[in-house]
Amino acid sequence: MSKKAMKSYHCLQDTILKNIETVSVKLDKHSNILKISFIDTQLGHMLVISDDKGICLLEFTDRCRLERKISMLIFKLEAFIIPGITDIILSIKDELKAYFSGKLIKFKTPINLLGSQFQKLVWEELMCIPYGKTQTYAALGCAIEKPIAYRAVASANAANQIAIVIPCHRVINSNGHLGGYAGGVTRKQWLIDHEKKHVSQY
Repeated sequence: MSKKAMKSYHCLQDTILKNIETVSVKLDKHSNILKISFIDTQLGHMLVISDDKGICLLEFTDRCRLERKISMLIFKLEAFIIPGITDIILSIKDELKAYFSGKLIKFKTPINLLGSQFQKLVWEELMCIPYGKTQTYAALGCAIEKPIAYRAVASANAANQIAIVIPCHRVINSNGHLGGYAGGVTRKQWLIDHEKKHVSQY
């Protein structure tokens, strides 16, 4: 990483951590404690937030409206977020390293599904899409027995806040086009190609 990119990354870290501190300070001593850490990947920097039971958020640091998502997480869980490491964070760091090396096709690190019942239904179905395969929004709707709810399915897909582990990148449009992706369509294409490249090993 160049010195300029490294400086930009550290500035981003400082901004995120400062905003977290501003929101968290409003909560009382009975609040839950979450830990935040940053992960360097082949597709850019990610941040992970977890408690001792599972991942609460895993996103690329340049994701649109990331700070708002973090603020909503703080209020939803009535939590403080502090820099640190949990066993969950150590686990996902190791698994992401293996995933990007083409040596892992299924994540085992526990996750916390924080959404509506419909969103959870969609996210659980997303995790059933095999590594190296893609599925359309319409097919995903049929899989959860909501064949005409493809727009709601797309919205739930977009609301996913545990990137890669919940593989929303595997969902594409019915016409074969990539469709949207919160981490950017360039990353989405890379992830799809990466999995197709390595799936034959399994």
